[in-house]
Amino acid sequence: MAEAKYGRILLKLSGESLCGDESRGIEPAALHPLFEDIIKIREMGVQLGMVIGGGNIIRGTHASLQGIDRVSADYMGMLATVINALAVQNMLEHRGLQTRVMTAIRMEQLAEPYIRRRALRHLEKGRVVIFAGGTGNPYFSTDTAAVLRAIETESQVILKATKVDGIYTADPAIDKKARFIPRLSYLDVLNKNIRVMDTTAITLCMDNKLPILVFNIRKKGALPRIITGETIGTIVEATA
Repeated sequence: MAEAKYGRILLKLSGESLCGDESRGIEPAALHPLFEDIIKIREMGVQLGMVIGGGNIIRGTHASLQGIDRVSADYMGMLATVINALAVQNMLEHRGLQTRVMTAIRMEQLAEPYIRRRALRHLEKGRVVIFAGGTGNPYFSTDTAAVLRAIETESQVILKATKVDGIYTADPAIDKKARFIPRLSYLDVLNKNIRVMDTTAITLCMDNKLPILVFNIRKKGALPRIITGETIGTIVEATA
């Protein structure tokens, strides 16, 4: 088995990745290939943290546009991430992996409260740690929460799973002339307003020199290949 380039990673999934071809909800079959890849990287000894969005259930920013108070809408979105985390936890444990869900909002009947030292201990013991509840504060996205947890757990890279092969000059599903971009700097992303993550998340990565790798979640085997150092997707780091 090839040697792992990364010993600890943070995987960021969108809520929409859980619903497959459906527009909402959770479709377990959509994540089967990813789970097989997660098993492979765990067998390589890679420590894995995860953050999952809640867009398949509700988006706080969208709900606020529909007349719900923004703070309340954001908390509703945080609760959606807990639902998704519990679903993914169950599916991973059915495959024999040990997991823990840790939430930024206390709900002891469902999950552990997020405590950094405890999270690090879980990772060291080989458990997949799913961080839910965002940052616990309104006005912050799950992208920002993912970057924050990656920095706190001393992850070497944040892997952002998407439905395309990486970052393009335009949406490749709409613009057939869109060009794939293999490498970008943090400043490129900020200055060109490339919407791979929000500006707070990108700035956090830049300040802490945390690389972001954007890859296609639908490509089976992509995750283990990334872990061994193969160039897949788009890398965002200090210099392009």
